[in-house]
Amino acid sequence: MLAYIVRRLLYAVPILIGVNLLTFLLFFVVNSPDDMARMQLGARRVTPEAIEKWKDERGYGFPLIWNSREDSLFNKAGKTIFAQKSAKLFVFDFGYSEDKRDIAAEIRERMWPSLALAVPVFLVGLAVCVSFALLMAFFRATYLDFCGVVLCVAMMSVSTLFYIIGGQYIVSKAWHLVPISGYAGGLDAFRFLILPVVIGVISGIGASSRWYRALFLEEMGRDYVRTARAKGLSENVVMFGHVLRNALIPILTGAVVVIPLLFLGSLLSESFFGIPGLGSYTIDAIQAQDFAVVRAMVFLGSVFYIIGLILTDISYTLVDPRIRLE
Repeated sequence: MLAYIVRRLLYAVPILIGVNLLTFLLFFVVNSPDDMARMQLGARRVTPEAIEKWKDERGYGFPLIWNSREDSLFNKAGKTIFAQKSAKLFVFDFGYSEDKRDIAAEIRERMWPSLALAVPVFLVGLAVCVSFALLMAFFRATYLDFCGVVLCVAMMSVSTLFYIIGGQYIVSKAWHLVPISGYAGGLDAFRFLILPVVIGVISGIGASSRWYRALFLEEMGRDYVRTARAKGLSENVVMFGHVLRNALIPILTGAVVVIPLLFLGSLLSESFFGIPGLGSYTIDAIQAQDFAVVRAMVFLGSVFYIIGLILTDISYTLVDPRIRLE
């Protein structure tokens, strides 16, 4: 297993290089260093001298990816914006944002509000969706199953933004049960998080429950289920002791890979509910054209996703002893 993990980590290096380079190119296709300088300086008519000074102070005075003015090959590739800004990410040196804030310190501070929102949504949502899917599979081909599928399709058809706006209007503005937005530390965070957690769970029930129901129905049609029923086992034992256990592998595929991404927060929920997490941090950076923060968050998301894939492969061996990583 150790050799497999090392090999997967080595495979991740060219992937991260490609993601880093693609993010860099896409950002500077839309925004030039001069555009970034004009936005950060906050004036419509700024002098060329002020733009050049801003670029030199922040390391944007070099060419993008190739410096033809240099003589040596090392300097041609090294004295560029890509080498100066993006290459440091591979040693997790995120540098500073355009307003001179330490990005690593911001990430460490903001990941806790993101986790406070994402972890309950993940755990409660997984339990609710699996239970609802089991209920529909248990009463398959009945009116309860039909109504459940219709409800899932209806919930899938509604945008998450509708749940957020509707929940804020009904629960916060009309009923005044919880604050409409904001965040507080400690135990006071509960009253700010309860509504976004509930909305996050509800908005994911439709798609997840339908997928889990399909998994359970597929397992229920296999030979070992018919053998278990032929032995006289009750339907409860068949569903929970056999079907659920053997459906854990595809469930783990969707669940374990998401765990590392919980650190990155939810873009919509954090923005609309005013939660100072990494999701809102990324949205604010995109709006401010802060390339330093954008590249750091994209790179971090890629690293976490690769870690999630490796954890998924490892979890396979824990659930199914027939699987071996070679």
